Amino acid sequence: KKVRPQPITGAHAAYNPAGCSHVNGFKVDNWKQNLRVIYQCFVWSGSVETRKRKAKSCICHLCGAHLNRLHSCLHCVFFGCFSKKHIHEHAKNKRHNLAIDLLYGGIYCFVCQDYIYDKDMEQIAKEEQRKAWKLQGIGEKYSMWEPTKRELELLRHNPKRRKITANCTIGLRGLINLGNTCFMNCIVQALTHTPLLRDFFLSDRHKCEMQSNSCLVCEMSQLFQEFYSGHRSPHIPFRLLHLVWTHARHLAGYEQQDAHEFLIAALDVLHRHCKGDDNGKKANNPNHCSCIIDQIFTGGLQSDVTCQVCHGVSTTIDPFWDISLDLPGSSTPFWPLSPGSDGSVVNGDSHPSGATTLTDCLRRFTRPEHLGSSAKIKCSGCHSYQESTKQLTMKRLPIVACFHLKVNLRFRHHIACFCSISSYWCRVSVPNPSKDSDKESRMNGQYQQPVDSLNNDNKYSLFAVVNHQGTLESGHYTTFIRQHKDQWFKCDDAIITKASIKDVLDSEGYLLFYHKQFLEYE
Repeated sequence: KKVRPQPITGAHAAYNPAGCSHVNGFKVDNWKQNLRVIYQCFVWSGSVETRKRKAKSCICHLCGAHLNRLHSCLHCVFFGCFSKKHIHEHAKNKRHNLAIDLLYGGIYCFVCQDYIYDKDMEQIAKEEQRKAWKLQGIGEKYSMWEPTKRELELLRHNPKRRKITANCTIGLRGLINLGNTCFMNCIVQALTHTPLLRDFFLSDRHKCEMQSNSCLVCEMSQLFQEFYSGHRSPHIPFRLLHLVWTHARHLAGYEQQDAHEFLIAALDVLHRHCKGDDNGKKANNPNHCSCIIDQIFTGGLQSDVTCQVCHGVSTTIDPFWDISLDLPGSSTPFWPLSPGSDGSVVNGDSHPSGATTLTDCLRRFTRPEHLGSSAKIKCSGCHSYQESTKQLTMKRLPIVACFHLKVNLRFRHHIACFCSISSYWCRVSVPNPSKDSDKESRMNGQYQQPVDSLNNDNKYSLFAVVNHQGTLESGHYTTFIRQHKDQWFKCDDAIITKASIKDVLDSEGYLLFYHKQFLEYE
């Protein structure tokens, strides 16, 4: 669900260097104390009593609504809806130019027609917010970094800054193979170049509550620091390997392991160790955790089982971290190409005749499957065992979509065959056929998402490819990662080399990592 983004306050708000001149009309007499009372009682509301008072008294004085972006006048006692412009009417009639957003605490000027920034007001807002957090017993939350006097002095004496240029290699670092650990190295490269995961760890968001030094999240945080420190010598991930052996014993030992299996095990351990964070504590249900791993990688897979007699639909939704797709040459029989695929256009891009696209793979994954007479289910409508069809759809799309390609090693298949939806940028649109308007189509077991109905918000860009060469017993894993828009690099354990998009498309892909292009506020 899309919602209104948070009003921009602080250093990023729209303001001129001198600030808003209309604030001076409010800064008279005991204005600081008055502003503190407003923040304490009607914005942050740290205590139970103030939250109850806010719930009872904070209603629009014109329409009586509790929602609609309530704002409070800073010059008098008046609450009004921002969405319905009731607060605007009050400001115009009374010539009271300033109001405060009761949800986020931003100060709005009706003359400037924007949220404004004032250093003194911002300081009061932060102080009262910290007091409210302390009263609620949640401690200090993550806040924007502000340099201390000592840090400002260092910045003045060191004007040269590390800049991200076209040829910048920061974030690129090889990993030493500790004995058949290429399966781990390739996944680590993909995770350390996942944008949102990188931002989380480099901003020091993890607050560990584990007693011993066995937290995998802490080790990943240290790993990110090593990768983005600017050091070019290969890193030795011996602690990471030890923790993986400790928490995922089926991966212990120096035998060659499966990279896909390691990815799932690593996400599982990270998910469990993230539960000590503030976000992880908010949900007791493991399927609705709000830790950073679930925020980025978890999607919702919907399974609709339709009775062939009464057409009753039984629906279940399960979380997923990856999608396994069948390719030609896999153990599962494949399917004819989608209609018009001979030299046709898919998602706005042409692909060669006979090529299998990622859209084809997704169509097959979401097509109805007849379960047959040997797998009858007991229908709740018929009260008897009946034949049925099963169809999988994606109820909730993850920010990072990982596709596991199940291809038989005897029939090597190239990425170029199915990643040619957008031959250069490797973009793909993922269908999300879970709207209520499609219920009737699903009940008949014949749902098909039209290509032209794909939402632009569901577009993904390829940013990492894990490759496998050789056999399962004696193979080797490498990774292609995208750095700074269109720059690609090949990571082969300790060796990192520049790669072209053609190298990526022609490689023997095993795991594909896509990042959502448009993010939403929730």
